Amino acid sequence: MARKKIREYDAKRLLKAHIKRLAGLDLPIQVVQFTAASNPSDLLNENPWLGNTRLVVKPDMLFGQRGKNDLVGLNLDFSQASTMCFPSAIWAIDFATQRLNRTVTVNGCTGPITTFLIEPFVAHEEEFYLSITSTRNGWEVSFSEAGGIHIEENWDKLRTVVLDTTDCPLDSARVAPLIAGLPLELKPALERFILAAFAVFNDLDCTLLEMNPWTLDASGQPFPLDMRVELDDTSKYRNGPKWNVGDVELEFPLPFGRLLTPAEEAVSALDEATGASLKFTVLNPAGRVWLMVAGGGASVIYTDTIADLGFAQELGNYGEYSGAPNTSETYQYARTVLDCATAHADGRGRVLLIGGGIANFTDVAATFTGIIQALKEKKAALQAAKVRIFVRRGGPNYQKGLALMRSLGDELGVPIGVYGPESSMTGICAEAIDYLKQQDGAEVTATA
Repeated sequence: MARKKIREYDAKRLLKAHIKRLAGLDLPIQVVQFTAASNPSDLLNENPWLGNTRLVVKPDMLFGQRGKNDLVGLNLDFSQASTMCFPSAIWAIDFATQRLNRTVTVNGCTGPITTFLIEPFVAHEEEFYLSITSTRNGWEVSFSEAGGIHIEENWDKLRTVVLDTTDCPLDSARVAPLIAGLPLELKPALERFILAAFAVFNDLDCTLLEMNPWTLDASGQPFPLDMRVELDDTSKYRNGPKWNVGDVELEFPLPFGRLLTPAEEAVSALDEATGASLKFTVLNPAGRVWLMVAGGGASVIYTDTIADLGFAQELGNYGEYSGAPNTSETYQYARTVLDCATAHADGRGRVLLIGGGIANFTDVAATFTGIIQALKEKKAALQAAKVRIFVRRGGPNYQKGLALMRSLGDELGVPIGVYGPESSMTGICAEAIDYLKQQDGAEVTATA
């Protein structure tokens, strides 16, 4: 299960659409997204409620502490053209525009503000808290009648029920302890909302749904003021159509402060276009240890072993290819990895680990054919960067694949160590690190 955060804009659109479908609740949620590409006139034409509603404006960038950074505008009019308010009023569009692309640092992460959420301002007195979380064995549902920024100061009012996957779904009997402290007249509406929110959570394969705070509007309808949702993105094959509300495709944005490098963008585009899995994250562009690993489990083993051997700071990347990519896809992936691995040659030796476990269905020779094509193309760069290659693989057609790698060494003019499934993955990592230590020792001796 992969937990992926989505924007509050998408979280609220999903809740509104699917809580109505599943439970018949028509929540008064209205949201628009504002970016540098937004045209205020178009937004107003497409969402007439913006012109006759007091508004809230806030960043939608997957981070908190927005109010503390002067990034939240409350009780605003959309724009001067849409209202008869006084000229001294603060307009929602001006508020967002003045803060667009402003660089802020939150919890040690720094980046520009590129996306804002605009929604109705709801005057309220009560602030509730609700969270639903997936656990290893089921779910935890928590509720408090003292939500908002003071939730932690009122932690004693938080009530939680734990559900096991073998239990029946959340029902009225299990909700009753959560809302036991509420006035009697509020209980029916809040019980219905909590049950409906849980139904949405399960139906969309959420891993987290948190509303802090949420309230009841003037008509008594639940309204989430702040909301966070995480989805299990591995369920996209069955939930994709439900996640795409209307004609807007759901986005899984990067964490705040994280920007893709051109190489990462290239692999991401390649991954989107194939049924295989191709992942690539640059950790240290000048690193001396680079990985071209088959399989998600193997990639973790290689990475952890390099770190355990004291060379975590030298890891250039984290990534994996799996799901039987064809020769062309493997070639394009390998070409991108090699470009990065050789881009910052500093005269010291570096290593490339082409590894993996024992494949179940991936044709090792087919993927190695693509990798070999890329290695031949980058021959000069590999030599200039003093790269030594370590290969370890097993699985269908692995003997042929390893033979192709062994015959490549002389042609490349690059040392290649080739190992089959009789050798351990961790042992190959240790051999690669020993080589780097020898290079460092030789350099120190030469300098002395």
